Parts: sequence; C-alpha cells; structure tokens
Amino acid sequence: MYDTIAAVSSSGGPIGLIRVSGEHAIAAVEAVFRAKNGKPLSAAPSQKLVYGTLHDKNNNMIDSCFAVCMRAPHTYTGEDMAELQCHGSTALLTQALEALFAQGVRQAEAGEFTRRAFLNGKMDLAGAEAVHDLITARTAEAAQNAAAQVMGAVGSPVREIREELLGMVAHFHAIVDFPDEDIDPILFDDAAALLHRTTTRLYGMAESYERGRILREGVPCVILGRPNAGKSTLLNTLLGRERAIVTPIPGTTRDLIEENVKVGSILLRVSDTAGLRDTTDPVEQVGIDRALAQASASSLILAVFDGSQTLGDEDMLVLARAAGQRAVAIVNKSDLAQQLDIDRIKHHFEHVVYLSAKTGEGLDELLHLIPNLVGLTDGAYDGALITNARQAAALARAAERCEAALYAAQSGMTPDAVVMDAEGAIAALGEITGETVTEAVVTRIFSDFCVGK
Repeated sequence: MYDTIAAVSSSGGPIGLIRVSGEHAIAAVEAVFRAKNGKPLSAAPSQKLVYGTLHDKNNNMIDSCFAVCMRAPHTYTGEDMAELQCHGSTALLTQALEALFAQGVRQAEAGEFTRRAFLNGKMDLAGAEAVHDLITARTAEAAQNAAAQVMGAVGSPVREIREELLGMVAHFHAIVDFPDEDIDPILFDDAAALLHRTTTRLYGMAESYERGRILREGVPCVILGRPNAGKSTLLNTLLGRERAIVTPIPGTTRDLIEENVKVGSILLRVSDTAGLRDTTDPVEQVGIDRALAQASASSLILAVFDGSQTLGDEDMLVLARAAGQRAVAIVNKSDLAQQLDIDRIKHHFEHVVYLSAKTGEGLDELLHLIPNLVGLTDGAYDGALITNARQAAALARAAERCEAALYAAQSGMTPDAVVMDAEGAIAALGEITGETVTEAVVTRIFSDFCVGK
C-alpha cells in the first residue's frame, strides 16, 4: 500500500531512536543490524528487544545497539515496523539512516507515521491531532489531557453522537421514501428530544475550547506599572530566581523580558515591561511602546502599583491601559508604610492583591487568584477540554445545525427539513473524527508534526 519510510524519532540525548514503517521495514533493519545471538531479526518475536551491532551502508560496524521488530497489524501505524535504539549522536544517526536508505527506504515526511496510523484506522483524526498536543505539551496537565484524547476522549463521544444522528436520519429517510404513509408524531417528539440533548452537549464541548486553549498554550500575561513599582522584582519572585535586573534607577527595564511561569495547572507566559511614563529618551520610549502593545495582546494584566507612593500620572497610564481587560491590581511594597489611594484602585479593579514582591508576602494569594480568573482551576484533565481550534469550530457548526434541525422538528416542518440540517451536523462531526475531512485538511494537519512522529 505504501513504500517503506524511516526517520529519527528521538535524538539529542544519550539514546537515539530510529523508526521504520512499511512492507519492507523489518527486512531493511535486518540488513543493517547483526544480532549477537546470530539469528536474523525477522526470526525474533514481535515486540522483543534484540541486542546486536549496527552497520553503515559500507557494512562497517558503527554502534552496539538494540533492535525490535513489530508486526502488523499490532503496531502504531498498523504496518510492519522496526526500530533501532542506539547512541544518540547526530553523526551516528545520520549514518544509520543512510544505511537504511541504501536498502530502498525513504525519509519520512513530517507526521507521516501518525498519518499512516490514521489512514490505517489505528486512531481517528482527533486522536492523531492529540498526538501533536502530547508531544508539544508544556505542563503535566496539558500532557494528561492530550494523552486522554489520544485514547479517544474526544473521538469516542463524537462518534457516539454521530451514530445517534445517523439513526435518526435513517428513520426520517424512510418516511421521505414513503410519502403516502402517515407520519407518527412520536417520531418528531423523539427526534426533538435527541436533538435537544445533542445540541446542549455539542455547545458544551465547543465552549470548553477557551479553557482548553489556555491549558495547551498558556496565558499571555503582561506586568505593567510605573518605573520602580516593583515589576521586575515581581517577575523574579514568580520565577524564584534573578531573571530581570532590579535597580532603584527608573527606566532600567527597556525591553520586554519574557518567561514561562507555572501557576497551579496553567502556564503563564509572562512579559516584564518598561515602566510607563513620559520620557524624552527615544530608546526608553520604544520599550514603553512595546509594553503598551504587549498589554493589548495579552489575556491577563498584572498592574503593579507602589503602595508606598501616592498615585501619579504614570499610574493613570496603567489604569487606562488595564481598563476593560482581565486584570489584577497588585499593590506592591506592602512591607512599607502605605500611601496609595486604595479606594481609587478598587474603583478600577475587581481584584486587588496586596503583596511584597521583595519578601514574597501575599504571593500565595495572587497565585491562587490567577487560575480562577482564567477559568482553569485544578481538576481532572480527562481529555474533555477541547484544545484544537479546528475541532471547536466543527463542534460549533454541528451544534448550530442540530439546533436548526430541532427547530424544524418542533415547528412541524417536513421531514426533509429535519434531515437536511441533521446531515449537516453529521458532516461537521465527521470532520473531527476524519470520516468527512478533505485530503487538503489532512495534509495541513500533519504538516505541523515533527519528522519521525
């Protein structure tokens, strides 16, 4: 069905993994590998590691390693597969690949192993996309959610809903085929009940995308404040290390400093910025312009105010930029005598946290507040959160078509009106699992994968 492909699946460490898949996978690896027991690799039991030596295309021994053969259909791709587990240097892995290419194997394309798994029915398209999320996960919770989706946490309920809709449509098609028969009103009632339940369920799945996106990508977060309000000290405290330079000289921070900070189950993509103020320094002004642009693009603003100072014109710039956005007012330097007009701060911000970035006092309150603000508190990450924009859009379209079919069923429209919208929902759901997706979409999805995955 396909030619035989190979790629480095894991490298950069002490161990490198070369994956081979296709009709001649086992024979190709057998040609470059010599088992210590003297037996051909093809004689070894499936899934069992065999120790031996690896040889280049000129038959020179280049490594001692393990090999394993895996026989279809019980493999990742559904095809015959073989793997070499050798030392991880780039030079060695390159020689091993060249030896395999000399056996007629070709270089795998990006995502081709997972694409073959999808095309051979080893996983649906939602599961295949979750493989990419699992590989790129930046938190344990994101990895847990993706792993559940690889195992069918999205595909299984979507197929279940699709099958229910297909059954309903089949009943209506029978009526359309025999127009002289009286239509049992119970059929419309049953269809309405199913469509109501399905619409609610699909909208719920689609609406989980915002939280799922935060889980997968993290929260773009910017720290804003006047010079010397304690922004850089706050960043260092969040990180638990000295990342940003802290001095009493205003304007020390002139460019964006970006770091990832784990807060509960979420990842904050934090940007420390130049202090907001009027300045004649063109370099500092560039930093301030970048700070304002970053604030506009962020999902969360940590607005830092110096609690030991009265509100000034620079603080008014912070208030103006944070207006209308998801923001927390941080009254910093709580370890000093307070002069800030707290009532005015509370008038502009729903959430106010008092802390000392220098001592860390009050930091726990901020860390507890942030997950609640973004709607992602600690919980079970069982794959129910939709993390893929394509899937979320398809779910929303399916919900809209089910809602339209529900209206048709409840309004006494003809059966073909119910069928038309229900079939639209079925097609949209098929885009998620792969039954109705186009080749162009499949190609685009797998082009985002790494080679070897």
